[in-house]
Amino acid sequence: MFVTPDESRLATALLQHSVKLQKEENVMLQLIDFNGIGLLRALTEQAREIGAHPFVKIEDPEINRILLAHGDQEFWSAAAEKDQLPLMKNMDCFIGIRGSRNIYENSQVLGNQQQVYAKYFQEPVHMKQRVNHTRWCILRFPSESFAMNAKMPTEAFREFYYEACLLNYTKLQEAMKPLHERLLETDEIHLIGDGTDIRFSVKGQTWVPCYGSHNIPDGELFSSPILDSVEGLITYAPSVYNGKPFEFVKLVVEKGVVVDFDSSNNDALRDILDSDEGARRFGEFSFGLNPVIESPMYDILFDEKIYGSNHLTLGNDYEEASNGNDSTIHWDLVCIGADVYFDGELVRKGREFVDPALVGLNPDALIG
Repeated sequence: MFVTPDESRLATALLQHSVKLQKEENVMLQLIDFNGIGLLRALTEQAREIGAHPFVKIEDPEINRILLAHGDQEFWSAAAEKDQLPLMKNMDCFIGIRGSRNIYENSQVLGNQQQVYAKYFQEPVHMKQRVNHTRWCILRFPSESFAMNAKMPTEAFREFYYEACLLNYTKLQEAMKPLHERLLETDEIHLIGDGTDIRFSVKGQTWVPCYGSHNIPDGELFSSPILDSVEGLITYAPSVYNGKPFEFVKLVVEKGVVVDFDSSNNDALRDILDSDEGARRFGEFSFGLNPVIESPMYDILFDEKIYGSNHLTLGNDYEEASNGNDSTIHWDLVCIGADVYFDGELVRKGREFVDPALVGLNPDALIG
């Protein structure tokens, strides 16, 4: 069985740090695409060494696209209720590996087909059951196409990938604490940057620090804005959602609702915003804090962790930091390098924290 040392180290981090798998627990190991098979082997072997019970699920992204394109309410309801939901209800942990060899695989699937899948399968199985009732972690796996999207040579990207994924999360956790404490006392957050001038209240909201549990790579601190408080204009970095690329997205927001927009793909953006009432509202706000990740690469699990960034997320909230927004979508759009003000006080200038209590989160303090 061929497993690289990096794959073995990452498997150990996922099982022991991220989901904290214990003896006799059930863990679903899901691999979409096949280039992550070495990591899946390592996870399976180490899970059994722990004495846990791995349930392995390997999926082909092209078959998934066929199902997505031809699925309907009856099919997805049956897939959820007769297959995945009963299994997920028996899981203590979940680790999902995404091969990411073609991020545009689902780009030609119609918006209404995506919505049916989201409502009748993704929401009950993943958003409701997995997210709220298992210890879970999702990650991508490096590939040549992934490196291409990052505009890096394959080997250089592989080195970058493991450096970002295997960050010293204990050090990051400690560095997050002053920001976490400050946010608990903050009422209004204001972002000002190129094409961005937006403000909202987070008064009394719960903040959740993330240091290697639910996503790898990790490094974010998130909550949700008071639902009707979001006002202004925000411009986002390039993004891909449901296989559809966006070189930029601009949103105009009044009383928490998107009232106007522009993007490189307005037809697709309109379909997303019209998914349901909650799709034009925001369910999450977060700080990206991974010092290794510098620029967008069309992959949200990396892009949302870019240091000096924030994501103000369209759609569903997370139960652990709720603001009451309900939607079948959750789109983590990223704004990079805006100045950040807490109750009128500048705390981050561009991508660097300037508040003396928070400078420990800057890359030069976290790396080395």
